[in-house]
Amino acid sequence: MERMRTRKEHRTGSTPVPAPSSPPPRWAVRAAHLITLLALPTGLWRLAMVCGFPSGYTEAGFVPFDAPGSKLWMLTLSVACELLALLSLGLVRPWGETVPRWIPVIGGRPVRPLAAVVPAAAGALALTAIWAAMPLWWTYPHADMTPTGRLLVGVIYQPLVLWGPLLGAITVSYYRRTKGSRTAHTNTPCPANAATAPEPMATVVAPGHSA
Repeated sequence: MERMRTRKEHRTGSTPVPAPSSPPPRWAVRAAHLITLLALPTGLWRLAMVCGFPSGYTEAGFVPFDAPGSKLWMLTLSVACELLALLSLGLVRPWGETVPRWIPVIGGRPVRPLAAVVPAAAGALALTAIWAAMPLWWTYPHADMTPTGRLLVGVIYQPLVLWGPLLGAITVSYYRRTKGSRTAHTNTPCPANAATAPEPMATVVAPGHSA
């Protein structure tokens, strides 16, 4: 009976518990929420064009954007940009470390840090390169836009310059947090090894004799 109880205790303690990562710093949380707002002005501007508003273009300059294919492209681009911006929240939220349970097949499984870090880092580099020249907007001619429209579009696109650097900083923070959690889990002795250790033989003492 004693041996059965001992084996049960070994089995109970053999399940490793992952070490939780440290919470994200406050600046990273704020930066992730800020990213979701950076793409919003340009998305709304494109949606206005989808609805038929020139949004700063001259009558002739708006003609190419009034076609059904162009409207579909602008709508898709606006939704895709906002969804990508929302993904940055995963770097500061629990669902960025553990797959939500409502997702079929992989729900509840831990997210491998590199599976999030690699695409996030690549995205940060790409976004930085794409929007790096945006501050020079007013140095280029825009004959298809009105003076007011040229000023408006230049202003609402400027925040996108911050998207890449902010995403890069949050990615570094996420990597450091999850790396520390993984190291702590690796360095923690696994209780399962105790189950494989030889158990001491019980000493049987006959009645009337002392050990």
